[in-house]
Amino acid sequence: MKDLRITLIQTKLHWQDAVKNISMFDALVKKIKKGSTDVILLPEMFSTGFTMQAASNAEEMNGPSMQFMIITAAEKNAAVCGSLIIREKKKYFNRLIWMQPDGSYSHYDKRHLFSMAKEQLTYTQGTKKLIVSWRGWKICPLVCYDLRFPVWSRRTRKNDYDLLIYVANWPERRRLAWSQLLPARAIENQCFVAGLNRIGADGNNISHTGDSAVIDPMGNKISRTKGSQSSIETVSLQAKVLTDWRDHLKTWMDADDFVIKKQNG
Repeated sequence: MKDLRITLIQTKLHWQDAVKNISMFDALVKKIKKGSTDVILLPEMFSTGFTMQAASNAEEMNGPSMQFMIITAAEKNAAVCGSLIIREKKKYFNRLIWMQPDGSYSHYDKRHLFSMAKEQLTYTQGTKKLIVSWRGWKICPLVCYDLRFPVWSRRTRKNDYDLLIYVANWPERRRLAWSQLLPARAIENQCFVAGLNRIGADGNNISHTGDSAVIDPMGNKISRTKGSQSSIETVSLQAKVLTDWRDHLKTWMDADDFVIKKQNG
C-alpha cells in the first residue's frame, strides 16, 4: 500500500449551465500535471449546481459530463469523482461517478436525500454503498447530506475502507457542522476523510464557503484549502500513518455489528 495523492478542486459553479461548468472544469484540470495525483474530486452536481430542476438539467449516462470525466481521467491518469444529475428509466438520480483512466467506472446514487429542499420528491434514493479499490486503497465515496448519517458510512469488517470521500454543495449557514462532522467521521472510522465543497452563491441565493478539507485518521486537518477561495490542492495521504494508527489503537475490534434496514416510504 503506497501513499495516495488526492486533488480537491474548490470553485464556484455556473447555475444550471453544464456547458459553462464543463468548460470551466476543463480549464482547471489542465493545471494539474499528469501523474501528479491519483484522485481528482469535483463537487456534488458539478455540472449544474444543486438544483431540483432535474428534467431540464439531467443527462444520460453517455452525456457530455460523463464524456468530460472519461477524457479527464485518461489525460491525467487519475480517477475522477463527482456527482451529476442522471436520467435513467424515467427516474432522476443524484449520481456520484467514480471514473478510472481506462474508461471503466462505478457509480453511487445518493442515499440521504435532503428533504428540506424536497430532494426526495425529484430524485430516487440510492440503496447500495460503493467501495472501490484504487491503487492499493479501498475508498468509499458519498454525497453531501450523507455526512450527517454515521451509520451509513460506518466502517466495518464487511465494509472496510481506508478513505471516505464526500462531494458536496454544503451551505455556509451550516459550515460549523461540516467542519465538525468531517473529523468525526475520520476519528470513528480510523480512516482518512476528504470533503470537497463548492463556493459562491447558487441560483437560489444560497451561499457556500467551501471549507474543503482532508482529515487524517486522528481527526487532524492536513490540507491548506481556505474557505471562500477558488483553489486546487493536492494532498498526499500517508499509508503508514493509517496502518500505524490502526495497529496502535484497535478500536475497530470492539465495534458493534448491525444491519441497515430500508427506509420506509
